[in-house]
Amino acid sequence: MEDFKATGYTLRTVATGRSFEDTGWVIDDEMSPKPSLVRAEYQKKQIDLKPENCGIYRFSDWLPIKRTLKGSCAPVTYKSEGLARHLGLENLYITFNGYFPEIGARMNTCSFKETEAYSVCARLAADCGKVLVVASAGNTARAFAKVCSDNKIPLLLSVPADNLDALWFEAPLDPCVKLIAIQKGGDYFDAINLSNMVLASDKFLAEGGAKNIARRDGMGTTVLSATAFIGRIPDFYFQAVGSGTGAIAAWETNLRLIADGRFGSHKMKLMVSQNAPFLPMYHAWKAGSRNLLPYDDNQARLDAESINAKVLSNRKPPYGLAGGLFDALQDTGGDMFQVTNTEAEEAQKLFLETEGIDIYSASGVATHSLIQAVKGRLVEKDQVVMLNITGGGEKRFKQEREIWSLKPALVFPIDPDPKAVLEDVMQLF
Repeated sequence: MEDFKATGYTLRTVATGRSFEDTGWVIDDEMSPKPSLVRAEYQKKQIDLKPENCGIYRFSDWLPIKRTLKGSCAPVTYKSEGLARHLGLENLYITFNGYFPEIGARMNTCSFKETEAYSVCARLAADCGKVLVVASAGNTARAFAKVCSDNKIPLLLSVPADNLDALWFEAPLDPCVKLIAIQKGGDYFDAINLSNMVLASDKFLAEGGAKNIARRDGMGTTVLSATAFIGRIPDFYFQAVGSGTGAIAAWETNLRLIADGRFGSHKMKLMVSQNAPFLPMYHAWKAGSRNLLPYDDNQARLDAESINAKVLSNRKPPYGLAGGLFDALQDTGGDMFQVTNTEAEEAQKLFLETEGIDIYSASGVATHSLIQAVKGRLVEKDQVVMLNITGGGEKRFKQEREIWSLKPALVFPIDPDPKAVLEDVMQLF
């Protein structure tokens, strides 16, 4: 894609409908009177898919990017046989994000967080001159580390020490990638706080999380993959959620596909799930509340520590703001499920037996929510179902090669001194 031209788009604030230009790295609309996501509105209303060898950039018409980066892979969708037969579904489609060479899936971090990283980093100008800062519970950090290392983009990662085992790679990283951590006992929210202390210096640039249009539209390529393969918008979308960003992205992509006009005019029901006992969004949704219910910080940390799917442990998700998960579930007639560790493990085992590849615990949560929906007769056997497997193939990947681990350059206490943090981190770059 040497002849790539920057994607044309404007921004629109969900809460107010205000349309404005992107000055380069807009995350929020400062003129909005209330918290709101900002969406990209692309000049091309009908997407033209590029060749498959373009990786994720085959969807570049609907990615807010200035350039393309090397090494990307797109999500791969296929029609299920084994799991579909087990569940009695005639039209179950699996969108696989991970390592599964037999179907052409070759994400070397084994996670759909690659879709975010290749989009966000391509939104960043090559001559930005700043260090990108990403806080993560694990998989996001691994994806950004790989993309930034391969493309020589300065990066600072902030990760809880309890999640450092997620920082594995097939080869040593470029020194442009640095890692800091919150001591054991801290969680994802503590890692976010730590990264915010670093952002006091304009040497560093906040990636932006769910508010970054590039992150959401990168994740939305899962729905583009499924829709392109099936030839229509699915009826249902199943995924496990920590922040809900992937489901928000699916909803936004669905709306673009409706406007495209070639894939249907319906909204797929978002069927999302959390790993019990960490259930802040589940409890709020079931209570009919736009706002998260009170959740003691220490209890939240304990619950986050007890779940297998650590990537689903976001205490401050984009749930209630305009354009957030609450709105997405309401607009699509969706629902939320809770899945225990044991149920997720059973679903992981079932997926391996029926589909032939290992999947992450979060994907096990999503798979079990589909099992629950089928048992509850929420899904008819002939309806078109998309199951977003957000990570898989890690065991297979590690069996085939030696693995290298990224170690933190600095480890901080849960309540560090902000000034000391900034001074120490500045020394790394």
